[in-house]
Amino acid sequence: MKNDTAFVLLAGGKSERMGTAKGLLPYHNSYWILEQINRISDTAITEIYIGLGYNSQEYTNKIPLLNEAQPEFVFYKKIKIRVIINKSPELGSFSTLQTVLQQIPKNKSVLINPIDIPILNTAELQSIIGTQNQIVLPNFEGKNGHPIKLHPDFWNPLLRLDPADKNSRLDFEIKKTNPSGITTITVTDSSILKNLNTPEDWAVFSKT
Repeated sequence: MKNDTAFVLLAGGKSERMGTAKGLLPYHNSYWILEQINRISDTAITEIYIGLGYNSQEYTNKIPLLNEAQPEFVFYKKIKIRVIINKSPELGSFSTLQTVLQQIPKNKSVLINPIDIPILNTAELQSIIGTQNQIVLPNFEGKNGHPIKLHPDFWNPLLRLDPADKNSRLDFEIKKTNPSGITTITVTDSSILKNLNTPEDWAVFSKT
């Protein structure tokens, strides 16, 4: 069956606590953002939309692929990549998400993951991709994490929210959803809960 889910990788933040763009951190002789893309490419996903904001120029300068992917899709390891730049990143991560969603066909489900949360293992990621509901959340030891899968009926209305409103947040909209529209998938991979926000976080993680 043809996969109808697009992956959204959010990398538009300022990375103040890390001190450098998180996606450009060195990882196994490459960049962290490329490692994240590699993990996604091992699944049924065929399209990745990358949301950049702060540090977008640095990303596109250091990784030519990301510059080439701005006007249209480019292929990387059998997967199509497109880069969308949020011109108002100061409005926060939700504005970057909205900017990306505006470019995605309205009939596609989306799977959303911030750059600072490692993509979980392929088998469990594939399980999330294959599950159908308004919202699909991975759960490790009772705690929900990322990536989050959203059905078109759920995410299309997000485009109507005002990104300048402090209450325009994905987690707030999920909490408003009828529990019957939410499926949680129990996973064994604790990566779904990690937040690589500081050099100390990265130092520990990058040794694994």
